[in-house]
Amino acid sequence: MQYITDLHFHSKYSRAVSQLMNLENCAEWAAKKGIQVIAACDFTHPEFFLEIKQKLEPQKIGLLKLKNSDLNVYFLLGTEISCIYSKNNRGYRIHVLVWMPNLEAVERFNAQLGWRGNLKSDGRPILGMDVKELTKIAFEVTDQAAIIPAHAWTPWFSLFGSQFGFDSLKDCFEEYTDKIFAIETGLSSDPAMNWRLSQLDNVSIVSFSDAHSLPNIGREATVFELEELSYQNIIRAIKQPIDLKNKIVYTIEFYPEEGKYHWDGHRNCNVRFSPQETLKNKEICPVCKKKVTVGVMNRVEKLADREEIKEPPKGRPSYKSLVPLQEIIAEALGQKKGTKAVNQEYEQLVKAGGDEFNVLMNIDEAELKKMTLPKIAEGVMKVHRGDIIVEAGYDGVFGTVKVWPEQEKMSEAEASGQKSLF
Repeated sequence: MQYITDLHFHSKYSRAVSQLMNLENCAEWAAKKGIQVIAACDFTHPEFFLEIKQKLEPQKIGLLKLKNSDLNVYFLLGTEISCIYSKNNRGYRIHVLVWMPNLEAVERFNAQLGWRGNLKSDGRPILGMDVKELTKIAFEVTDQAAIIPAHAWTPWFSLFGSQFGFDSLKDCFEEYTDKIFAIETGLSSDPAMNWRLSQLDNVSIVSFSDAHSLPNIGREATVFELEELSYQNIIRAIKQPIDLKNKIVYTIEFYPEEGKYHWDGHRNCNVRFSPQETLKNKEICPVCKKKVTVGVMNRVEKLADREEIKEPPKGRPSYKSLVPLQEIIAEALGQKKGTKAVNQEYEQLVKAGGDEFNVLMNIDEAELKKMTLPKIAEGVMKVHRGDIIVEAGYDGVFGTVKVWPEQEKMSEAEASGQKSLF
């Protein structure tokens, strides 16, 4: 059976995260999206871990569920940790995801980290320790732990980041490299970009949302085929991509151009460069004459030892690039995401279609037109075909994905008229 998972986002205890990000709301939105397994994230935070123990009930399968809830959503115990340290006279800032098989393992792990850093300060704690030391601690706690690099290409805080990262997995994890069996793409890269590195041939490529607000849950996700739903089988599927009983089927991706570090540039100077333009300008901003922030596409070009790959290599799962349903609705209605009209149409369409991923991936245009405005149904189909307009993000500025050229958008008056007729 197939299961859609989002195993990386944050709770209200992390900085710059919505206060609505609690266990109950996250489970509700996961069900609305069509996700069956989500992270019980930020488990290193003492207050949030207490909530996890009070509100979630362990299952025999190594996952947890909300007590007294009818939602068919499971939680996997996970967290993100920021390791900031110096090695060989150079500074590094590496974010990793840590997953644990049960509450007891989390308690032991938190106890080990508690005297190395302040776990109360942030749901994503900052620790002044080598990431390989963190890996050692995790596997000393339990051999069922899992650690993978988070958003592996982000310039400032990642394994391959242009500002404070490494050039290889081995340089980062050294003798613990064989413990690292996956990397997370992050919003600004997709699997095809990662296939270009031969050093990742034996590493699974997974994608999750890193959401800081409820509507962004599931903007990226990983779909598994599992013999039986369990923590062990999810980890086995990531570790053993050739396991026919437990495997990754595909990942659900943001268009990487929409990520806020896809291209290079300077936000304050309104300068955005492709990798070729950056090379031409010798990485110098023409406005302020300082070095530009080198983004993900440029970094992939520097580390890749293969040309661009269109189709999944043998044994690699495929992926689907989607535009979130609220963005399609907002553009069709000529309004901003989060407005009353967009939210109302989103809620009714998700209810009619079962869940968001079912609407985006499985329902044909004729059926969609029975559920929503023709313009919205058309937008979903255009995304299916990849018939969109993309402008790359850079230096912390999100890129834009447009389903229609400006002249083809509906005016607010036209949207109201269509809605009345509908």
